[in-house]
Amino acid sequence: MSYSQIEMAVVQWGEARGIVQNSTPMAQAQKTQEELDELITAIHEDDREAMKDAYGDILVTLIMGCACADLDLVTCLEAAFSEIKDRKGFLNKDGIFVKQS
Repeated sequence: MSYSQIEMAVVQWGEARGIVQNSTPMAQAQKTQEELDELITAIHEDDREAMKDAYGDILVTLIMGCACADLDLVTCLEAAFSEIKDRKGFLNKDGIFVKQS
């Protein structure tokens, strides 16, 4: 299954459960934060299965948030990549990319 097919299946799942119609981008952002907290715990515990679950759940909440805002995640990703693709910078000692101003 392609990414776009999975994304559409997730949106249809959310529509069937009333999430897309009745939730909000803010509610989904809060759900994303909960899932991100679970990911951080999984990383600290080096629990690969929990990491896999959390990354997937984060994607689902991002897709739901986009659907509630009448956006799609691929369009958002394309816009972000277009903005960063030529960005210069460096990786700091913590492994975080810092853009040059």
